[in-house]
Amino acid sequence: MLVADPIGAENWRRFRAELAEADDPGKAHLLAGQAARLRATDIRMINRAGLGHVGGDLSVLDILTTLVFGVLRIDPEQPGLPDRDRLILSKGHSAGALYATLAAAGFFAEAELESFAQPRSALNGHPNRTKVPGVETNTGPLGHGLPVAVGMAVAGVLAGSARRVFVVLGDGELQEGSNWEAAMTAGHRKLANLTAVVDRNGLQQGARTEDTVTLEPLADKWTAFGWRVLEVAGHDHRQLLDAFTVPSDGRPTCVIANTVKGKGVSFMEDRVEWHHKVPSGEQVAVALQELEGTPA
Repeated sequence: MLVADPIGAENWRRFRAELAEADDPGKAHLLAGQAARLRATDIRMINRAGLGHVGGDLSVLDILTTLVFGVLRIDPEQPGLPDRDRLILSKGHSAGALYATLAAAGFFAEAELESFAQPRSALNGHPNRTKVPGVETNTGPLGHGLPVAVGMAVAGVLAGSARRVFVVLGDGELQEGSNWEAAMTAGHRKLANLTAVVDRNGLQQGARTEDTVTLEPLADKWTAFGWRVLEVAGHDHRQLLDAFTVPSDGRPTCVIANTVKGKGVSFMEDRVEWHHKVPSGEQVAVALQELEGTPA
């Protein structure tokens, strides 16, 4: 199992302290800068490995950045604290985005990212809780994350814990029926400690979600299952912070984050082929120039 990186963890703590002192525009600016750096890291990592899911990684990174760097009660050097908040990435094929975020927060050394998807690497193509600190449950088979999150939320209630559970779902993943069984259970139990975040980029492997199996009216579906629903611009860090920290109203919360697949790289944005296409060296150079103004 990978181990914490003390320097990375200290940098994460300093970032959190700076974020806490900043005004609203300052908070958004800090988180946007961190997300841009993580996008660049992710693109380099996928190019080096020759595989990955770059489009979905880029759509979800603002969500993961806001949670890990701005919201969650966690300690990268003590990832097993009993009362820590839980984060589940149900769309486990976007493991690259999760690894980049956890490494930047000091859960393990960023140098480990060079082994992504290599033989015997802890950083598999889908996250593994026994190998990577900060990963709460193995994900990859879609439709599993929300049911596990519901179980964790119930356990928190039974333990009298203040911990919260966040689960990030792909929108195409909501075509799996297990999600709606879990949503029904969460609504019935009024799991106010549970937040589901839908990465609503409108694309899944091979097609648009609405051309595959219609999801709309998506907000109405969650409401009908007893959830409070908040719709936000999924790349607006201020809106994300507000949605993730709004006081409980006694119900589980669903945040529908409207995002763009491939966000931040012009030739990838809203293009279905970038679900699992790997950028060439030339494309990486263009992407990095757009993200950070530097060469590959």
